[in-house]
Amino acid sequence: MSRKKIARKISQRNISPAARAKKSEAKQPDLSIDWIRTFAAPYLRGYRAKPVRTNGLRGFSFLLTPPRTKTSLGFFVGYLVEPASFAHLKPAAPECSIFAFIEPLGGPVHCAQVRDANGTVRWTLGYIRWLTHRPPHFEFYESERTALIRHASIRAWPPEKIEHLSRNFFTETLAWLVRSGLVRRWRELAAPAARK
Repeated sequence: MSRKKIARKISQRNISPAARAKKSEAKQPDLSIDWIRTFAAPYLRGYRAKPVRTNGLRGFSFLLTPPRTKTSLGFFVGYLVEPASFAHLKPAAPECSIFAFIEPLGGPVHCAQVRDANGTVRWTLGYIRWLTHRPPHFEFYESERTALIRHASIRAWPPEKIEHLSRNFFTETLAWLVRSGLVRRWRELAAPAARK
């Protein structure tokens, strides 16, 4: 082994864990989210897009608000970049992430759609699990904001392919959500007068 390699190994051992973490954060890819709104919009027609850059998320929430309620139904499409806010997922951030959410947690719509044994989100989970045979699988959390989520780490992806591979992940996941009928059912729930 050359002297340079030996010196590099010794210097790496002497780096504190905090400095090592900071160095790995600096290596995180620059995650552009500008393209996500126009990419996801055809799958989530009728949902209002809102940029998200807080609570460890970078991407867009696509929202519906049923009339005469303080409830929001929607989907987040983007990246989970800070795992602290999502410890229940045990994420390997940064990750591609799509999740369905209903706020407020524990409200009447959340209980009917998520916690109820016949709720739309529970039914959707069963249907999508039947469709998806390879990981990453959808996960269900009845007491978390991420009621129905599919996420995958992008750590091992080459930086130049992150957007391309993210698009593949988002396409597949959004197509399953549309095929399951969840996107349509929530649109109908938010606009009951439009149903005939």
